[in-house]
Amino acid sequence: MNQKSKDKKDEKEPFDTELDEEGTQSANDEELSFEEQLEQATNKAEENWDKYLRAVAEMENIRKRSARDIENARKYAIESFAKEVITVVDTFEMSMESDDLNIDDLVSGNKSTMQLIKNILEQFGVTMIDPHGEPFNPEFHEAMSMQQSDKVEPGTILTVYQKGYTLNDRLLRPARVVVATEPEEK
Repeated sequence: MNQKSKDKKDEKEPFDTELDEEGTQSANDEELSFEEQLEQATNKAEENWDKYLRAVAEMENIRKRSARDIENARKYAIESFAKEVITVVDTFEMSMESDDLNIDDLVSGNKSTMQLIKNILEQFGVTMIDPHGEPFNPEFHEAMSMQQSDKVEPGTILTVYQKGYTLNDRLLRPARVVVATEPEEK
């Protein structure tokens, strides 16, 4: 017998043997009939199909859960901010219900309430832009008008009409300002 015929004899067709879960050949496969092997293969296919269906269902559940979590995050994103603002509303209501109002108490209460609001804004990453005397920056300032001035350098902010605000370094509203220009020569 030559080497080629010996090698062919030792080789088996790829579907003649079945591997068990560890990837090794089962000794009892040779003893099983074709029908028994078919039944085992069918059972294994049904088991794999069941695993597939469960995996698909789990992925669908994860997708739905993620969508629900995103929706809730969007819906309740400002919940803690709203709770803090409610304290400001309570302060205003208490001041309005007072029978004994005089102008000094009203001004003092308004200053305290304004400080409370500023603290809440800072707590949530909102920063006020008050650029009086600073150079004009178009990224954070909106020039409402230009005014000649010999007291400051051209391009410096003379007046702030409305303060600006940023949220975590992202512009919410630019500061509205008057910018100095060079005075006309006479």
